[in-house]
Amino acid sequence: MLGGSVLWFRHGLRLHDNPSLHDAIEDRSAPFFPIFIFDGETAGTKLVGYNRMRYLLEALDDLDTQFKKHGGRLFMIKGKPTDIIRRLWEEFGIRKLCFEQDCEPVWRARDDSVKAACREIGVTCREHVSHTLWEPGTVIRANGGIPPLTYQMFLHTVATIGDPPRPVPNPELCGVQFGFLPECFHEEFTVFDKTPKPEDLGVFLENEDIRMIRWVGGETTALKQMEQRLAVEYQTFCRGSYLPTHGNPDLLGPPISLSPALRFGCLSVRRFYWSVQDLFHKVHQGRLAATHFITGQLIWREYFYTMSVNNPNYGQMAGNPICLDIPWKNPEGDELQRWIEGRTGFPFVDAAMRQLRTEGWLHHAVRNTVASFLTRGTLWLSWEHGLNHFLKYLLDADWSVCAGNWMWVSSSAFEALLDSGDCACPVRLGQRLDPSGEYVRRYVSELGRMPVQYIYEPWKAPIDVQERADCVIGKNYPAPVVNHLVAAQKNRNAMNKLKRSIHGRLQRDKWLMIVGELRNILQKAPPHCCPSSEEEIRQFMWLNEENQHAHNTA
Repeated sequence: MLGGSVLWFRHGLRLHDNPSLHDAIEDRSAPFFPIFIFDGETAGTKLVGYNRMRYLLEALDDLDTQFKKHGGRLFMIKGKPTDIIRRLWEEFGIRKLCFEQDCEPVWRARDDSVKAACREIGVTCREHVSHTLWEPGTVIRANGGIPPLTYQMFLHTVATIGDPPRPVPNPELCGVQFGFLPECFHEEFTVFDKTPKPEDLGVFLENEDIRMIRWVGGETTALKQMEQRLAVEYQTFCRGSYLPTHGNPDLLGPPISLSPALRFGCLSVRRFYWSVQDLFHKVHQGRLAATHFITGQLIWREYFYTMSVNNPNYGQMAGNPICLDIPWKNPEGDELQRWIEGRTGFPFVDAAMRQLRTEGWLHHAVRNTVASFLTRGTLWLSWEHGLNHFLKYLLDADWSVCAGNWMWVSSSAFEALLDSGDCACPVRLGQRLDPSGEYVRRYVSELGRMPVQYIYEPWKAPIDVQERADCVIGKNYPAPVVNHLVAAQKNRNAMNKLKRSIHGRLQRDKWLMIVGELRNILQKAPPHCCPSSEEEIRQFMWLNEENQHAHNTA
């Protein structure tokens, strides 16, 4: 068989709402080759822990299973994309390569090299937008050629563009002629006969506990989870509310977040967005207009993608035009390692960091707590340390979204211009979100017998209480890495000093920010990105009126 098309899976690990798949199987008389290439970076595999790799492989196995029902398979190959695609052309004369757009600049070199190779051999490249609601380049053009500098500006811009496209229909695979690789491919490349294990790709268990795994990758599971989530949303809409987990997050319940599935593209963001919007209209029968609030986290995802698309330094401080040059200190002693390993001596922070390593997951409210603790809240260390750790271990860590969150919480970008003196208190917020201490007991076994009144401040327990609980501070569980109250006040003072010094100062000779006159200098240089209102800050930081007091004091 000569000719044919290739569907190159990267993100977008699904069959539903996959315009690239529709394009690839358009000609039913030509062979079809669905492939995934292990190139050491695609789908976030450059920096990857066991749980992330396991989730990815489960998603690939689910695709392979679905293709096998129709007489085909997903070819999982280890090698360079340009080499593999060139060999497919040499062997079969493939005419078309289809793939979903990866809009982040970290993928640009990979995609440019593949496009250049395809031009050289005469293979048509077809790139489709389906990982985002709106194509980021379209948003930037609609905003006059620059990214919207605030979330409200982003909402205004996409409103001028119009609603995002609805999902494309499910594909019909009956009658598709699946191609098969000749023996020479198995000799030249590593072609996996079955879905590999993380160990086959050099990724091994560290501190992960496979008994604690609660997240399963793949489109089949993702679609079931979405239906369960929609049932929760339905009850919430019927009560006249929205964002069911926002005010009182459940730290101990079963997984209900769809963010890992969205990150790997096991679930279409357009499918979920329109399912929620349509459900809202159905419940209220047009009496209430749907707002972006009901899908707010999806819109933030779009905003961060758009802000990163033309900024290759978005994930770091150096050369990043939207990031403040805050003088973070270098790690002293083992403080960074204690944060990474969940040994800070602050039980709520330690429970979160151990959950991250064990399960690959953290609730958004808890992420803000540990991020604040690492940066402006307590340790005064750069957000770059946190970003790299999250990118390796967090299932839904997405370069653009994860970096955007870290810059926000650390007051480096997107947040008000160093106005956020408030930061998550590692004691009070834990008491607010988990008053029984069960979250801490689940992940910090040393504190399993500590009385609830001391569970978040075990250093305050009398020594006889510590001994009865088999948890002597400094022996069975570490003492606090720092005095939080002292550190928090010191950091607030540093932020205020930095805020004053920024007045009239050039930041890296790239842009000028004058406190109190930002709106007057928009035409001169890109200003610091900041929120549009206090309500926006509360939405982003998962704060309601009840738990706001859990910030800033201990």
